[in-house]
Amino acid sequence: MNSIIFRVGSSVILPFALLLSLFLLWRGHNEPGGGFIGGLVAAAGYASYALPRGHTALRKVLPISPMLLLALGLSAALASGLAGLIGNAAYLTHAWIAIGGVAVGTTLLFDIGVYLTVLGAILTFLSLFLEQ
Repeated sequence: MNSIIFRVGSSVILPFALLLSLFLLWRGHNEPGGGFIGGLVAAAGYASYALPRGHTALRKVLPISPMLLLALGLSAALASGLAGLIGNAAYLTHAWIAIGGVAVGTTLLFDIGVYLTVLGAILTFLSLFLEQ
């Protein structure tokens, strides 16, 4: 898979895949989309970048470890349910939090957690695959 066309094309695809994944993440709490499909699109962008280049190129382009992404994602998804408990409701009950005058729902935090979990899991698998 060391084609020059694949190598150059994947360099162009990666930033657009990441932007599309963030759009899907942001849109997903009100319309179709969300953390799962956003994480898959981001992982596909990273995979297309890493396949022709190898494991070291993937590590260079990732800001943090894939396992840390996975852990942060699980933590964010679990933490999103705490707002319901604080408000004397059931765990994972939706709540709105005002941050700087902007109301943000806990579903967005849950979606971010799912996004990071999916991205971290797939990139961990991809890293292990490319090491062999």
